[in-house]
Amino acid sequence: MVLSGVLTVSGCGGSDDEGGGDASQVEVFSWWTGPGEADGLEAMKADFEKKNPGIKFVNAAIAGGSGTQAQAVLASRLQNRKPPDSFQGHAGAELLDYIKAGQIEPLDDFYNENNLRQAYPEQLLQQITYQGKIYSVPVNIHRSNVLWYNPGILKEAGLSGPPKTVAEFIDALKAVKEKTDKVPLSLGAQWTADHLLENVLLGDLGTDAYNALWKPGADWSSPAVTKALTDFAEILKYTTVEAASTDWQGAAKAVVDGKAAFNIMGDWAYGYFVNPAPNGLGKKLDTDFKYAPAPGTDGTYMWLSDSFTLPRGAPHRGGAIAWLKEVASKEGQDLFNPKKGSIPARKDADRSLYKGYLEYAINEWNKPGIKLAGSFWHGVTANKKWHTDIDTAVGLFLQDRNVGKLQAALVEAAKNSSQ
Repeated sequence: MVLSGVLTVSGCGGSDDEGGGDASQVEVFSWWTGPGEADGLEAMKADFEKKNPGIKFVNAAIAGGSGTQAQAVLASRLQNRKPPDSFQGHAGAELLDYIKAGQIEPLDDFYNENNLRQAYPEQLLQQITYQGKIYSVPVNIHRSNVLWYNPGILKEAGLSGPPKTVAEFIDALKAVKEKTDKVPLSLGAQWTADHLLENVLLGDLGTDAYNALWKPGADWSSPAVTKALTDFAEILKYTTVEAASTDWQGAAKAVVDGKAAFNIMGDWAYGYFVNPAPNGLGKKLDTDFKYAPAPGTDGTYMWLSDSFTLPRGAPHRGGAIAWLKEVASKEGQDLFNPKKGSIPARKDADRSLYKGYLEYAINEWNKPGIKLAGSFWHGVTANKKWHTDIDTAVGLFLQDRNVGKLQAALVEAAKNSSQ
């Protein structure tokens, strides 16, 4: 699958020499401040410092789920030519703005010198290549199409198991509302509604039609999209739209605390659920929560990948190269991912480290015949302008619940995405 016609492979171009530069320190910019993700970053940092005792690690993480606040700060720094030494970015179309602005360096020599083309799956390399060059180093793979649910509440509502289609999901939400005093579907800050939207689109349209939405000339005005948006509107009737200050953690926690039946969130929720206090909730799989593919999406891995870049003009380029080696390493990925609630991007991970949900995830990712769909909200298929336009449309929709206006805005956003 070639990423939406935006990132394409066109040979194996060269890149800037890996080179050296100031290695006295490395400022690493990310949005990993929450439970699970901060623990994973700390584990990787400790391994980095052990391997590189002469390099000072500066953690420049900025809070905010999905990186919304961090990316605004980063844009200002890049515009003012004050880049960090390396910054986190979702692999895929999200990086196009940085690439086209000449703000990050290609990393082909880095890949060649560190034998990374053999370490990463070919399908992932294709997804993160633009005009023959690779611009980021993936540290993990996340799945965004996961339904987390409270088995006790489902039993109370008379449901025998998780819903398998979007239609069954709506029926299940109705049953929870009618037969229990619990919230049917927990939602957090506005971006979690965008995340929900991509799951409903995938569940209703199917993988091929969903992927086609992100290609040039895609038809967002079709009756199939109308049906999906109508279902999205119906599903939102069973949610509590929280204040903007409530991030994904609060919405996910409602499920394991027995306050909400369902939450659709990426698998980073797993690390938050099972990691011990104080940074996690210390909850038990199959007792406090269970999981399933989001309704209608079984057999498809809606993926995203956290990755790191080499900014042009990085003040401590040698430190940045050393950090990218850590990010790319088997040791670094195996330390980071079990805590983060993700699976490694490398093919040679120690599978014994991935338990519970993560064992399921790594098997699904490597399953023959698994279909891939890129997460638009988490940077794979939509560039920043498109991403912002969709978010604006969803924000207005949460106020007026007008499906026609939402669809018209999404049609316009697709038309304007290449401008």
